[in-house]
Amino acid sequence: MGVAKGEKLGFLGGLKRWFRLVIGELKKVHWPTKKEISTYTLVVLVAVILVGVAIWIIDSGISYLIQLIL
Repeated sequence: MGVAKGEKLGFLGGLKRWFRLVIGELKKVHWPTKKEISTYTLVVLVAVILVGVAIWIIDSGISYLIQLIL
């Protein structure tokens, strides 16, 4: 059901083709399992907490140095 090269589709034909392509691509997607989602969520939360703590430590250190200078 392809379109010949150079042939123009109407708006509805183009829309139908676009939906067909989107559905085809979604079928190729690897959808994670519930266990994978919970694991990935935990990894993200731990990473956010670690980065937050690192920023807090650096900010506290810079604040302390500025107070010593002033």
